[in-house]
Amino acid sequence: MTPQNDLLIEIKNLKTYFALDEGTVKAVDGATLDVRRGETLGVVGESGCGKSMIARSILRIIDPPGQIVDGEILYYRSQAGAPPGASHQVDVIDLAKVDPRGPQIRAIRGAEVAMIFQEPMTALSPVYTIGNQIVEALEQHRQVTKRDGRTEAIRLLREVGMSLPERRVDEYPHQLSGGMRQRAMIAIGLACRPALLIADEPTTALDVTTQAQILELMLRLKTERGMGIMMITHDLGVVAEMTQRVAVMYLGRVAEVADVRTLFHNPKHPYTIALLNSIPKLGRRARARLQPVSGMVPSPYHRPKGCLFHPRCPSVMKGLCDQKEPPLITLEGGQRVACFLYGGGGER
Repeated sequence: MTPQNDLLIEIKNLKTYFALDEGTVKAVDGATLDVRRGETLGVVGESGCGKSMIARSILRIIDPPGQIVDGEILYYRSQAGAPPGASHQVDVIDLAKVDPRGPQIRAIRGAEVAMIFQEPMTALSPVYTIGNQIVEALEQHRQVTKRDGRTEAIRLLREVGMSLPERRVDEYPHQLSGGMRQRAMIAIGLACRPALLIADEPTTALDVTTQAQILELMLRLKTERGMGIMMITHDLGVVAEMTQRVAVMYLGRVAEVADVRTLFHNPKHPYTIALLNSIPKLGRRARARLQPVSGMVPSPYHRPKGCLFHPRCPSVMKGLCDQKEPPLITLEGGQRVACFLYGGGGER
């Protein structure tokens, strides 16, 4: 079991639902995972599996009619003055229970837990300069003057590798390239030195060279600042390069959690195995067919009974997988998996 001092965020049986006219969408349905201090946790899965909604649930920025209906999001908040990564006392705050518009979450959001959104062109305001948007974050949480805020904004842009930061600080998002906008988003996220940085598909729509630069930048800043990172992505190559542990999600639930080496070399859940088999491999024989994950993701309004993956699973056990929901059990070595192939046949 992870010592409490090493935990940063611990999510227990989180359920985030959207009550719509067509039915209830269970965007996150009983997810359990944790992020440790100073580590990078990868969260992977197909589109619509709940990766981004977990991040929004942590920050309490779920758009109506979505709401957290059950579960805990425990934030292990360092007491004032404790250095990052050190063994120290923590205060435990259940973010699922705080007022999403209240002063407590506003003090945490953007300052102690920050997020890099998937598309910086829509996340950044088009009517304010990059510098103004960085200064706004500083003024909100660090009470700096505008002059000091501008100086700090330039320093942050330089730290994230922005060319000509003294000039870029006065430019608008549409004047920047995709890579520059992503660097500006990272600068805003890092402005208040957060304990946890949530990166939601941070390299989407970037060319390969810029992707490599952004990932290298995030690794360097994580090492220098001792912060934790939750890396949300569908790119298993990014996972292999960036993360220490990986949580695989399917239809709002966690299917498997393992350290990155174990996940790639000894995956347990049939869904994880299918994802890894679908990756194109170097040296593959000419005309060899790729192996896509069989079947289709079920409709969010018609979720299958029992194990959510059983209609697509090659190892399905009739009468069990299609009737009962498998619990997330811990195997030898700490690997966790929600699959009846490894026991746990009782009720959850």
